[in-house]
Amino acid sequence: MKALILAAGRGSRMRSYTEDRPKGLVEVAGKPLLHRQIDALKAAGITEVGVVSGYKAEMLKDRGLTLFHNPRWAETNMVTSLSCAEKWLKFEPVLVSYSDIFYKAEAVSALMKTPSDIAITYDPHWQDLWSRRFSDPLSDAETFRFAPNGQLCEIGTRPTSLDHVQGQYMGLLRFTPAGWERAMAVRASLKQESCDHLDMTSLLRILLERGDVIDAIPSPWPWGEVDSEMDLTLYESDPKSFGLSS
Repeated sequence: MKALILAAGRGSRMRSYTEDRPKGLVEVAGKPLLHRQIDALKAAGITEVGVVSGYKAEMLKDRGLTLFHNPRWAETNMVTSLSCAEKWLKFEPVLVSYSDIFYKAEAVSALMKTPSDIAITYDPHWQDLWSRRFSDPLSDAETFRFAPNGQLCEIGTRPTSLDHVQGQYMGLLRFTPAGWERAMAVRASLKQESCDHLDMTSLLRILLERGDVIDAIPSPWPWGEVDSEMDLTLYESDPKSFGLSS
């Protein structure tokens, strides 16, 4: 199976860390996020890794990756970047990773095994991580609920209580060609501006509203999202507890 890392954006909240590099090349505990992702993907059996570039695209060359490019990276969102790799997505299952996360090979393996056309991983113990990142975990959490059969029911809105949050989406997902076709049907139904600004959780939410099935795969293994300088400080203060090794 192939995997695609979405690395087009700058990550403006990272300030000085991304002035001279894409967010995926920011180092966490001595190793760039991109390298951590590639290590986990290949350890799980991914045969080819691609990357969608945008900001500072030249820095992603000569790394043994299949390159795609979003020339409109500054004015579009993640789903548009994903569509730049359509020649992969149309013909075989593809695992998709955000560029600002780290995770274990076990999470990748669990996602590779699902037969669903659209599937995502989630952290069932999300409160442990969110309580270390935020004084109020609900301040940055999104709704996430699933049925007893593991199918996603709700994602991506502001929760009013912990009852609406059974886990947190990690930024790791998978599409088969049939699943990608349904995603493209959503894009085709939107006006250009809305299509340009479509983020991944909004896409997943619209797919649910249309009756599509999305499998939610639990991932209890260490992982993290690097969304701010404070996140970097947290992970580097205790790398072992986050499963980070140099």
